[in-house]
Amino acid sequence: MKILVLNCGSSSVKYKLFNMTSKEVLAEGGVEKLGLPGSFLKFVGKDGKKVILEKDLPEHTAAVEFILSVLKDKEHGCISSYDEIEAVGHRLVHGGEKFSKSVLITDEVIKQVEECIELAPLHNPPNIKGVDAIKALLPKVPQVGVFDTAFHQTMEPFAYMYALPYELYEKYGIRRYGFHGTSHRYVSQRACEVLGLDINKTKIITAHIGNGASIAAIKDGKVMDTSMGLTPTEGLIMGTRCGDVDPGALAFLVEKLGLDGEGLSNLINKKSGVLGVTQISSDMREVEAGIERGDKKAILAMEMYDYRIKKYIGAYAAAMGGVDLLIFTGGVGENQWTTRETVCEGLGFLGLEIDKELNTNMRGKEMVISKKGSKATIMVVPTDEELMIAKDVQALV
Repeated sequence: MKILVLNCGSSSVKYKLFNMTSKEVLAEGGVEKLGLPGSFLKFVGKDGKKVILEKDLPEHTAAVEFILSVLKDKEHGCISSYDEIEAVGHRLVHGGEKFSKSVLITDEVIKQVEECIELAPLHNPPNIKGVDAIKALLPKVPQVGVFDTAFHQTMEPFAYMYALPYELYEKYGIRRYGFHGTSHRYVSQRACEVLGLDINKTKIITAHIGNGASIAAIKDGKVMDTSMGLTPTEGLIMGTRCGDVDPGALAFLVEKLGLDGEGLSNLINKKSGVLGVTQISSDMREVEAGIERGDKKAILAMEMYDYRIKKYIGAYAAAMGGVDLLIFTGGVGENQWTTRETVCEGLGFLGLEIDKELNTNMRGKEMVISKKGSKATIMVVPTDEELMIAKDVQALV
C-alpha cells in the first residue's frame, strides 16, 4: 500500500511517499517559498542527491499538483500512475476537544477543523488547503487527518484547565491542548518496542526539543500532562518563543510598549526565546559558536534553555510518581549531546544516570545512553511523525 503524507504550512508543503508493505520511503521533499517569488521544490533524487526544481507556485493546489507530477516524472519519479497512491494522510495542527484520534476526512470533519481556526489561525487554514488540493486532484483517494493535539486529549481537567474565569473555557475553549502529539506518540511507542516494555505499564517522559520544543508526561500509555498550552508558546524556551513567562510581565509590556494583540504575539513568538536572549540567532549551531567565543548572552541562553527542560522533567516525574524512561527527540534532543548531559546531571535521585561517553559519541541515532546500572532508562529516538501518520492512515483505510 502506497501512502502519501502531506504537511502543509503557510509557505511550504512537505511530503513523504511510503510503501507501507516494506515501510520504505519512496520519495520525500517539499515546496518552499510557496506564494512568493522564487518558489521551488526540493527533494532527494534517485541517486541520493538533492534536486531543486524552480517553478512559480502561487498557492497550495499548484504546489501539490507539482509534487504529484514529479512523483510520476520519468526522470525523478517513483510511480507510473496516480492510481498507485491509495491514500493520503495530512498533519492537522489543531483539533481542539473535537478529535482525540486520527480520522477519515469528511466534509463534517473539515467543518469541525474550520471551527478550530480561531485556536490556530496560522496553521489550520493551510492544513485545510492541502486537503482541498488532494480533493481536487485525486478526488477518489481517501484522506486521513492526524492531529497534533489528539494524543494529549487524555489529560484530566485539573491538568489542562487554567485558573481563569471558568466562562472563558466554556465560551472560547481556553485550556491547555498541547502539540507535537504525533512525535510524542511515535517516540514513546518506538522506545517501548525497542526495549521490550509494556507502554501501558510504563512511566515515560518524552522531550521533543528543537526550534519548537515540548515535554510530555505519559503514564500507562496516556498523556498526563504536556508543556505546550492553548498555543505552542507555553512551556520550554524555544528558538524564538519565550515559553513560560509571568502574565503580569506581558500586561506590563503591553502598556509600556503600546502593543496590541498582534504586536504582543509577534514579541513572544518571533522575537523571544533563544534569539531574544542571545541577540545572535535561534539556530543552536550559531549559539554554540557564540558560547565557544565566550559570548555571555549565548552562555546565559543555553543555561536557561537546559534548566527549563530539567525543571519540567522533575515536575513530571513528581506528577507520575517516578519515571521509568526518559526519551530525547527533535533536532536538539537528537543531536546536541551537551544539552542532554546538562539536563540529566543531578537526576540520579530519579534513577536517571547518563553514560557520558555514550552520550558524547551519539548524534542522530536510536540509542540507549543511560548507564548500565541506571534504574531508569535514558534513550534517544529520532522522531518520525510522517511514518506515524502513514501508520494511522493504513489502519483507518
